[in-house]
Amino acid sequence: MKLRQSVTQKGKLSQTMRNWLPILQADIESLKEELDKFAKENPFVEIKAGQEVPQSHKKKSEHQSTKNSISAEIEALTTSTQSLYDKLYEQIVSPLFPTSKSKDIAYAIIENINDNGYFDVDSADLAKELGVDVATFERVRQRFAYLEPSGVGATDLLESFLFQLNNFDLDDAVYKTSIMMIEDFENLEIYQKHEHFNDALRVIKKFHNPPAIHYHKEQYQIIPDIFIEEKNSEIKVRLNDAYYPEIIIDKGGLDEKFDFVKNKIKEATALVDALDLRKATLTKIAIMIVEYQYEFFQGGAIKPMKLDDLAGELDRHHSTISRAISNKYISCSRGVFPIKSFFALAVNEDNDTSNTEIKEYIAQVIKAEDTAKPLSDNKILSLVESKFDIKLGRRTITKYRMALGLSSSSDRKKLYTLAV
Repeated sequence: MKLRQSVTQKGKLSQTMRNWLPILQADIESLKEELDKFAKENPFVEIKAGQEVPQSHKKKSEHQSTKNSISAEIEALTTSTQSLYDKLYEQIVSPLFPTSKSKDIAYAIIENINDNGYFDVDSADLAKELGVDVATFERVRQRFAYLEPSGVGATDLLESFLFQLNNFDLDDAVYKTSIMMIEDFENLEIYQKHEHFNDALRVIKKFHNPPAIHYHKEQYQIIPDIFIEEKNSEIKVRLNDAYYPEIIIDKGGLDEKFDFVKNKIKEATALVDALDLRKATLTKIAIMIVEYQYEFFQGGAIKPMKLDDLAGELDRHHSTISRAISNKYISCSRGVFPIKSFFALAVNEDNDTSNTEIKEYIAQVIKAEDTAKPLSDNKILSLVESKFDIKLGRRTITKYRMALGLSSSSDRKKLYTLAV
């Protein structure tokens, strides 16, 4: 009997969680909008907006390094007043994209453009998913060369340069020289005696790298769900409760003996419970993060941590924790960070160094490298293995470098030359 009762209660709880899951998953900015959807269906519910003024922060550029940064990857995860993606969506119109098919392909391309402005998935895979041939897909992607910001939608630095070249009104000779130099960028120096080398180089120096760099520098509005504060040498966790919407239940003097009223009041109460559950869950998650990542809040590096670590501690499913932290932020003395950035994987089973810590170190050594002799991935591998006492493969270093948006040593050398 007790077992049956327990299973029944668990089933009811699961059903409730499914009903109110959007409340848990919504970011704090869209939370009121999500609650308003329920209020429209319930005449006894009113949603009142929170009052706390959000914090404003300037987003740091991709390669900017500060004493308190943990990685360029983490710094690039907030959204602007008009994001890169908003800017792109508003340009998907005729005559560049005259058919619904071309628009659908363009929208799919936008969804796979990263924060730097590069298209970073395989064209063949996405074309197959959309049910079109690769040639058709690529024809549409090439039209991004005429969109703003210039160079967006390219697959790499050099294609981005070719895209950006379209925005310059050049005579044929300089245009052809520019293309020749871009396509053979590895051997740029061999063209120094070319008649139009200097003219072409002046054009190339005006290109944006990465193409969406201006969106890195805009004013960004970030509303954290959680504040991590240190008082009297003790770390405190505080929910951004003042910014949360308030749910007001007003029966209007109606008697709950009527089934309609009774059911709607029950739904309203469940809505309040769901909002409280969201608050409690995020607070517990923040407390666990402070415990796991205590060294980070004291100025250290992020340590390996998995979603399953929290799921087990909080007796919640892995997917519930994943939804709870999606698009949520923590504000602390080191800045404002996405909660998901605190979940880093260990680079191997026998070491407590996280991949985030490795990435941060790679960014630091590249920033400090000799511009005349940029570090190869093999050299960076040697430095990483020596510092962290671990064994990695060169491909791992290459993957981490690319994840940070950093070019290869040969490309960096060319870029350093252009910056002179």
